[in-house]
Amino acid sequence: MLAALPVLGSASPAGAQTWVGDSIEDGMHWHVSAPEGANWRLVCRFPPVTYYRSVYNQKAWINRFERSGRGPDSGRLPLNVGHCHVWKTGGRGAVAIALSRPGETVADATRDPAAPAAVGFL
Repeated sequence: MLAALPVLGSASPAGAQTWVGDSIEDGMHWHVSAPEGANWRLVCRFPPVTYYRSVYNQKAWINRFERSGRGPDSGRLPLNVGHCHVWKTGGRGAVAIALSRPGETVADATRDPAAPAAVGFL
């Protein structure tokens, strides 16, 4: 019975997190396009990562990235796996999301505020 305890402890959620240090934006690229200046909301999910935040909070964790904006925007996620959704929240035209990692790119677009564009790599 006692031999099974270390196995259970290693399967905890904290054990499943990937340490990325202070390199929180070294994964796949994301890009939101809104050629006519539409407003949007982006939500990306990925496996949990821990990272160095500050001298006082040396080990923080995240598994979600959110941003709102108008017009184009881009950035990077911490890993090369995950998925993103973008919702049109106002303005004219469509909004699109693209994710890229080495050798692969996926993209989707929407004009419907009720139906997000969705892309991902798992």
